[in-house]
Amino acid sequence: MPVWLKRGKDVEERAEADRQVRATVEAILGDIEKRGDAAIIELSQKFDKWERSDFRLSQREIDDCLAQLTDQDLHDIEFAQTQVRNFAQAQRATMTDLTVETLPGVTLGHKHVPINAVGCYVPGGKYPLLASAHMSVITAKVAGCERVITCAPPFGAKPAPAVVAAQAMAGADEIYVLGGIQAIGAMAIGTESIDPVDMLVGPGNAFVAEAKRQLFGRVGIDLFAGPTETLVIADETVDGEMCATDLLGQAEHGPTTPAILLTTSEKLARETMAEIERLLEILPTGEIARKSWADFGEVIVCESYDEMLVEADRIASEHVQVMTDRDMWFRDNLTNYGALFLGPRTNVAYGDKVIGTNHTLPTMKAARYTGGLWVGKFMKTCTWQTVTTDAASAMIGEYGSRLSMLEGFVGHAEQANVRVRRYGGRNIPYGTGATPRIEVAQ
Repeated sequence: MPVWLKRGKDVEERAEADRQVRATVEAILGDIEKRGDAAIIELSQKFDKWERSDFRLSQREIDDCLAQLTDQDLHDIEFAQTQVRNFAQAQRATMTDLTVETLPGVTLGHKHVPINAVGCYVPGGKYPLLASAHMSVITAKVAGCERVITCAPPFGAKPAPAVVAAQAMAGADEIYVLGGIQAIGAMAIGTESIDPVDMLVGPGNAFVAEAKRQLFGRVGIDLFAGPTETLVIADETVDGEMCATDLLGQAEHGPTTPAILLTTSEKLARETMAEIERLLEILPTGEIARKSWADFGEVIVCESYDEMLVEADRIASEHVQVMTDRDMWFRDNLTNYGALFLGPRTNVAYGDKVIGTNHTLPTMKAARYTGGLWVGKFMKTCTWQTVTTDAASAMIGEYGSRLSMLEGFVGHAEQANVRVRRYGGRNIPYGTGATPRIEVAQ
């Protein structure tokens, strides 16, 4: 049985806070729907101390943001975006349209159709997360989405130059400096100055996540997101410093970030816990990471690799860093995870920032039923069908007629019957099903 050397807070302790978030979001979305731009302006002033009547950046403003970055900054953004684009294009190439003749004269198929309009949220908060622009805008553009707009909050009461540059270089069609619930509401509901979109994507804080949840159905969304999560699966092939660094590297995201060590080595577990305390004293973001580790950090010691596998699938973490003597065994056998980082030479930060895979991933155990954001999320797989011969239409019609009558759908049956009469030469009375051609023995 697994042994916990350290446990995190019970998720139930957050229930009351979640209820307050839901109520706040519902009221604000209602206000946006009622008052449009007027509500957006007030909310931006209140929450972001950002006053504008038009939140869309002009080309001149975008160019000014680009000019504030160094050549190295621009080169680094371009490098990261190239990696994201290359992987998205490779993924898109796997999505082929289908045409198949299932019976003589009956052809079925599907097409992958891009979503027309997508809204991408690029979070700010404590850190301006320019990588979220790469992950959302580029992937949507590779999918073929015609209109891709972005919203990112101001940073220090002005547009964040690197975030604006990332959005522009990724190919965003419209760039808005707008954050929080007001950004999500404006993109989904629409205002006098912002046309609504068909789908919302991108990470954000609890209020952004709840706004997306409440708007789901009115628009599509990528994921129901919570605080970022990381799980490190390790054995004695690595040391405590490596494990501690990978745990704290994600814990700095925010004070509610789960960071979990899963290991077969109690020695490594205790070394890692000691290293975490040492690193927290020197990490510039240590204050946030310390609270996250104190409240949501866990250390679990298992008896075997098989037990670690079971525990990892139970945890279903967003990020899973595997550093063992059998990394590929975990790749081949794990089923519940957002993204895998295999071996000590890679890490979650590579995936978050630059390596090319998408960093918008399932949290709160959603990895049990979905993967992360990818080019396929921006496409609808739509089926089509055609019947090209008289004989095929009459034959399918007879089956369809009888099955419709079995369910009591006379109108459905008649859709089939009219074709049986015309293409099969059979005289079926109106409002009845086609009689069987093969009598069933009694």
